[in-house]
Amino acid sequence: MISEPAGTATGPDTAEKSRRPGGRTARNTAAVLDATLSELGEHGYAGLSVDRVAARSGVHKATVYRRWGGVDGLLAAALEYSADDDWRPPETGSLRGDLAELAREVAEGFTGGGEGAAIASACIAASFQSAAAADALHAFLADRLARCAAVVGAAESRGEVPPGTDGADVVRAAIAPVYYRLFIGREPVSAEDAARYAHAAADSARSGAFAGTDRG
Repeated sequence: MISEPAGTATGPDTAEKSRRPGGRTARNTAAVLDATLSELGEHGYAGLSVDRVAARSGVHKATVYRRWGGVDGLLAAALEYSADDDWRPPETGSLRGDLAELAREVAEGFTGGGEGAAIASACIAASFQSAAAADALHAFLADRLARCAAVVGAAESRGEVPPGTDGADVVRAAIAPVYYRLFIGREPVSAEDAARYAHAAADSARSGAFAGTDRG
């Protein structure tokens, strides 16, 4: 997301990456993939085209076709590229606090306005229109989920939750209501709503509801 810090909980970010190699090829790659995400956010999957991406990035469309093959290849590469960042989940010192901040960040990521929110929502929509986009989004979100699960591991080390608590399932329980309300119910989610869902998940984890559910 161009105007935000590199990396978010919800989706791709076109800000400068923390690990971006030098050289002309690397610069062209970054320009093309940043342009892909920006075009997706502005025009959606249906309006995404190699011509638009090439014009926006300043890279010849023949080069784009040769490297990525077409729109689906561009989108898959852009989502993979966007996961290469240093984003980390919140560290407030308590599971309730960590999950509440995470859920609020997810809600804000889709509703906060600007290019970032448009790109995040467009990526979800594109995953229903393109198998390549769906696979890439799945990989992106799996990476984010693995990073977020660490807050539950930290909570276990502090004695907040029982041993063997499934961190991924706790995180899913915290943020699933946010996704449901935004994308199924098509209704707004306030910061207070997001925190309430997260607190419920944290309290359930503390009671042992997610202990012994780790499926590896």
